[in-house]
Amino acid sequence: MRVLMFGWEFPPHIAGGLGTACYGLTRGLAKQDVQVTFVMPHAYGDEDQRFVKVINASDVEALYGGGQNDDIWEKMTFIHINSNMVPYISPEEFESRSEEYRKTGVVERGDVWKERYTFSGKYGANLMEEVARYAMVAAEVAKQREGEFDVIHAHDWLTYYAGIAAKRVSGKPLVVHIHATEFDRSGEHINQSVYNIERAGMQAADKVIAVSNLTRNIVIEKYGISPEKVVTVHNAVRFAGTHSAEVERGVKDKVVTFLGRITYQKGPDYFVEAAAKVLKRLPNVRFVMAGSGDMMNHIIRRVAKLGIADRFHFTGFLKGDDVHKMFALSDVYVMPSVSEPFGISPLEAMKSNVPVIISKQSGVAEVLDYAVKVDYWDVDAMADAIYALVQYPALAKMFAQKGLKEVTGLKWDNAAAEVKKVYESVL
Repeated sequence: MRVLMFGWEFPPHIAGGLGTACYGLTRGLAKQDVQVTFVMPHAYGDEDQRFVKVINASDVEALYGGGQNDDIWEKMTFIHINSNMVPYISPEEFESRSEEYRKTGVVERGDVWKERYTFSGKYGANLMEEVARYAMVAAEVAKQREGEFDVIHAHDWLTYYAGIAAKRVSGKPLVVHIHATEFDRSGEHINQSVYNIERAGMQAADKVIAVSNLTRNIVIEKYGISPEKVVTVHNAVRFAGTHSAEVERGVKDKVVTFLGRITYQKGPDYFVEAAAKVLKRLPNVRFVMAGSGDMMNHIIRRVAKLGIADRFHFTGFLKGDDVHKMFALSDVYVMPSVSEPFGISPLEAMKSNVPVIISKQSGVAEVLDYAVKVDYWDVDAMADAIYALVQYPALAKMFAQKGLKEVTGLKWDNAAAEVKKVYESVL
């Protein structure tokens, strides 16, 4: 079986769990005899391509111009992001570009031409423009490789337009993967444009994969997608190449870690409030917030106001070996997410023999028994759980040992087998 897959990031260049999940899944699919061609906006050339073929969208020439009879151009009219944005280039740029080409004799009026667009592959101010242009590139890739794939797979809203474009050009079935919804990222104050893209992708898809039952229910209830169309496939964690990092702690204090984006969805403010409560009872504890995000300044000010700055450490965004080292330094890992579709980081902590505390509002809570589960808003319960795991070594050891055994069974090979069944159901 051959799959044309669209993603936004791939290790070693990642901003969060999306790239990690794509890597684990593609490795697992390779073991299921599924050949994956992975298209991403900006490839750096150092991606691991032993199990997947990576296509850099920045190297693909896409069609531009006004040829209304062109097959791809006509099939791309579904892209509408907002009133002042067109899929590929602005009207002014289009006129300037076409006039320039006409003067040089490259094209005649009404012609189309091919041109490359260099994607940043980031999540910056021009993200919506890149999403739209990426769809045009996706159409070109699908047209060029029409006989080389059986199924299209698009990861998260950033690639849904690309998936739809590939489906319309090739006629092949589309599977979209929901790693998070706009309701997870923004609560009830959603970005309507993002919601519209998500819903369009789910409606166009032949099957929708949700990373948890929590996410599946949101897809059905908030987006109006038929339950028969939505399948849950839980994420997993890689064990091959596990690092047993040797690090020197430098302090005798216990270390409690938060690792993730410092943004509303991840609940960093609840971690801070719980930390303050713990420190009133136990002075020999240090709290680490590893990550970056839009709430960083707010969190720093709150830490200072609570008078716990001397027991609180900010590392900034960590990746690769630095993540493994952070887990090796940790005595407890906390994921207090307000809304977490799944949550791979607790699994990574558990495979590093670290006991974990997770919010009940996380998809990963569906598959773990040996994790302490609390409501994200219940900072008293969170503080009590931290206190117990720090103060009672036997309890921490039990959760660490049982947790390691439990997480060992959550393999990407198993998740990939379930995803392959989804592919087979749409063929």
